[in-house]
Amino acid sequence: MSNRIWFYASGGQQKGPFPEVQFRDLIAQGAVDPDTLVWAEGMAGWQKAREVPGLLPGATAPPSLPVDGSPGGGPLSVDLPLWSFLGWCVLLIIGNALVIPAPWTATGYYRWLFPRIHVPQRPNLAFTGQVGDIWYVFVAMGLVGYAGYIDSILQVLSMPVQAVLSWIVMRWVVANLSSNGQPIPMTFTGSVWGFIGWQIVMFLSVFTIIGWAWVMAAWMRWICRGVSGTRREMIFVGTGLQLLWRTVAFSLGCLVIIPIPWLLRWYFAWSMAQFVLVERGTAKAA
Repeated sequence: MSNRIWFYASGGQQKGPFPEVQFRDLIAQGAVDPDTLVWAEGMAGWQKAREVPGLLPGATAPPSLPVDGSPGGGPLSVDLPLWSFLGWCVLLIIGNALVIPAPWTATGYYRWLFPRIHVPQRPNLAFTGQVGDIWYVFVAMGLVGYAGYIDSILQVLSMPVQAVLSWIVMRWVVANLSSNGQPIPMTFTGSVWGFIGWQIVMFLSVFTIIGWAWVMAAWMRWICRGVSGTRREMIFVGTGLQLLWRTVAFSLGCLVIIPIPWLLRWYFAWSMAQFVLVERGTAKAA
């Protein structure tokens, strides 16, 4: 068996990634038993450990790869060149601050980012949206962003507008993804009222100091449930506690300034790995 990176499910949450040697230790310690759901790159989907040939003692064959074109599963990952990623983050901030360039910087960022996201059995991911599609939405988002600088009450009143604009962008991004040059038939069906509701709850949760992290995790799960049109579904497996401590570590590290590029990449790569593709119905069954 090759030196794969492994994941397993425990308590309804994804654990990992684990190098091959460490994963073998978990099996020996009983943390991964024959009925534990496991996944490694190249497998068709999540399987019970006892169903993966060669994984548990007494089995010899390596995990089989999908050969029939059936949809597989597993976590997303992303390959981010450090300085290019930092440069695009800076461009997004500048574009939004200047308002007018926002449609160009946002569209350019999506076109740069999506080819670097690795989706199981979705090679050569790309973003096909055009600057002119919803340019007015990005301009409006930039203008609404200045509300908080004018008046705090105006900032609160602008929240539903921000939510509607973000909802439009979400639908636009999901509808303009392709793989190997072919459009992916996905749509975002989450309601605009639901998006507004989550935005408000998120705002209120900030006053609890730490509760926002659990709200954010629940919001991501709601968004995933709203993505439809394919044979696989996406789930968010990150927890509120994981979001909380990583955000605190990220914020404290940024105070030093120098580690910011590495922290940005670390935080974004971890966030991306919390989105997992599974066969529809598998998540509920697990």
